[in-house]
Formats: sequence, C-alpha cells, structure tokens
Amino acid sequence: MSSTRFETYETRAPYDVHGAPTPPYGETCRPAPGQAGAAVPRQGVVRPAPAGRGGHRRRARYAGPAQGTVRRLVPQALVVAFLAGGTTAFVAEDKAVELTVDGRPRALHTFADDVTGLLAGEGVRVGPHDVVEPAPGTPLTSGDEITVRHGRPVLLTLDGQRRQVWTTADTVAGALRQLGVRAEGARLSTPPSRRIGPAGLSLDVRTERVVTVMADGRARTVRTNAATVREAVEQAGVTLRGRDTTSVPAAAFPRDGQTVTVLRITDSTEVREDLLPFAEQRTVDPSLPQGTEVVQQTGRPGLRRTTYAVRTVNGVRQRPRPLRTETVREPSPRIVRVGTRPRPRSVRGTDHLNWQALAACESGGRPGAVDPSGTYGGLYQFDAHTWHGLGGEGRPEDATPAEQTYRAKKLYVRSGASAWPHCGARLGG
Repeated sequence: MSSTRFETYETRAPYDVHGAPTPPYGETCRPAPGQAGAAVPRQGVVRPAPAGRGGHRRRARYAGPAQGTVRRLVPQALVVAFLAGGTTAFVAEDKAVELTVDGRPRALHTFADDVTGLLAGEGVRVGPHDVVEPAPGTPLTSGDEITVRHGRPVLLTLDGQRRQVWTTADTVAGALRQLGVRAEGARLSTPPSRRIGPAGLSLDVRTERVVTVMADGRARTVRTNAATVREAVEQAGVTLRGRDTTSVPAAAFPRDGQTVTVLRITDSTEVREDLLPFAEQRTVDPSLPQGTEVVQQTGRPGLRRTTYAVRTVNGVRQRPRPLRTETVREPSPRIVRVGTRPRPRSVRGTDHLNWQALAACESGGRPGAVDPSGTYGGLYQFDAHTWHGLGGEGRPEDATPAEQTYRAKKLYVRSGASAWPHCGARLGG
C-alpha cells in the first residue's frame, strides 16, 4: 500500500500598504475610526500599495513575524509531524500474505494480528474436521502462507465394514492415502482420480486378501478381492454343484488368511421296516379243565415302514434323519383260553406208574419239547390227533405239565404202555 504524500507550502507574513504587518491569521481586520468601509485584506494575500507621488509603488519591507503568526504555525507543524508518524505505523501494520483454501491460492493484504483474525476477516469458516496450517491463533507476519483444507465426509465400506470418515483430500486416491488404506490390488467402486466435493461421496473398497480353499483333498491358495466366499472359491477353480456348500457361509465376506473348506454333499433316502409287537388276550373258559390253556389265535406282529434322509459329506455318511413313518400292518393279538373247570385228581389204576421216568425218556422232562418234525410235542410227545381225541385243547406242548400227565394217564387206560413203543417200558407197570 503506497504511503500518503504530504506537501508543505511556505507562508509569508502579509503587509499593509505602509509596510506594517496585517493582523494575525484568522483574525478579521476592522476599519479605523473615520475609515468606514475600509477593505479587509484576505489572509495570506499581499495587496500592492497604491502608487505614490510620481506614480512609483513602494516595496514592502519585512518587519519580522507577528506574535500571532507564530502561535498558529506551531499547531500546524505538530499536525504534520503526527501525520508523518501515523503513516509509518499504518504501513507497518499492513501484511502481505498468501491464503490457500482447498487448493486455491490468493495473495492479499491484511491488518489481522493472527490466523484466526485473518480467516474471520476473509469469511473462511473452519469446522472440527478441517485442517488449518499454521494453527488458528498463530501470529501473522508479512510473507506468511496460510493453508485451509476443509473436511469432506466419506461413507467408506472397507472389506464389508461400513463407517463414515472425514478427509481433507480432494481426490479418492488422496483420501485412501490419508486414511491409510492399501489401494494396491484393491477394487474400488469409483476411480482413484475422482474428485471429492464438499458434500463428500460413498466409497466401496475391497482390498486384496489371501484365501485358502480346501476342496476334493487339495488346498488352493489365491489372492483375491472377492466380495463373497462363493466368489473366492470360484476364483480358486472350484465349482459348487447341487447341495455342495462351504464351511463358511457362501455369502460371507472372505477375510485375509482365511481357510474355506468345500463340503461335497450327496443326499439320498432309505426305507426301514420294523415289526410291531402283538398283545396277548387271555379269556376264561369254564369248559376247559382247570390249569388248561388253549391258544385260540396265534399272535401276529404288525409292520411299520420308516423313510430316512441320508446325507453323505465328503464321503462320510451322516446320521440318518427320519422323514415319514407309516404303519403297513396292524399287529394281531394272541388269544388264549384259560380253563376253570375242576379237573379230576387222577385216573383210576394209573397212579402207581412212573410217569416221571416216561417223560424223561420221551422229552427229557421238558413240557414244551417238540420233535424235529414238528409232529409230536409235550412231556409225552402227543401228536395233535391223539391229543384232541383225549379232550385236549390247542397244542399239547402249550398245556401245563399236570394237564399233559392227565391226558397221558387217559391214553394209558385206553391203549396201555404200547402208546409209547420206545419208552413205554419205563412206566414199570
């Protein structure tokens, strides 16, 4: 800024027509008595004296400054000195600085004492995410360079994790460097050269990671910036078929150093049939001798069919899972008639015989014994025809030992010991 130029003009003392000095500056001259209407000379102007005799003018003589004139020159000199000193102070307070806001520099002059005053004077607002260098409050001197970088919001999704960050960089590449994100080999949702405006932007970054895929007995390691585990598996050259899956959810984000196992799955079904046990129903029959039991209906088990889902994972059979169950055949109960009629104590003429020896010879003393052909049964090896002819019910081997002995005694009365060709002699009769 150029300094103010001041000029000093020389002032001479005025004289009247007779060489006497005029009154001091600023005073008004009044006419003397008897000189009404006398003219009042202007301040600082010397009027020429009227011509004397012979038409010659008289030259004015300097008789020294009047006392009033001195009094008026002193304040003017002080004002001039003050203005000269003020100009020097004015020039000293003016500073030439360079202010750069978001990469746009401009040179300017300021009377601000510090950075805060400069920014306020220039209307530059600073928020909590902005960077000012040098810091606000720093004193200013001529030649300083002040830089302001405004913060810009970035909605950053880094390897699947979303968060909002702030950056003072004006490009995507600069923001990644500032945030410490490794961009080499990364996949970006927007070009690195794109500029970031004051409103910010959304940025998706997938950095390069190392993932190991275990499949079909082999390990494959790949460098990838895939967004999902499925994509990383495919980049490893592994194809998922049918119900194949992975040890990590296929839609999950693959992490650096992660190992993913491919599970080869085969599903099938199988059917199993199980027997259902039958119940036994016992009914009282007074027509049968006491102690006699007759099987009226043999029991038959039911049949249940169950369908199972069978899964094999990498060749290993898993525990079957039941899908549905149906009853193919209901079980039939076993019906037994139990005699309650009092039986005779014995058969006359047979109590002296050795029936125990006969039973030991015929069946080894076993009431439920049946010969290999299935024709003869019980202690005394009755056939069905003979047993029924003697009043027996059902099968002889199902009757009690007392019932079987009673029927044997009746057979002895009717046929003698010859009813047992091989063992009859054991009766000792």
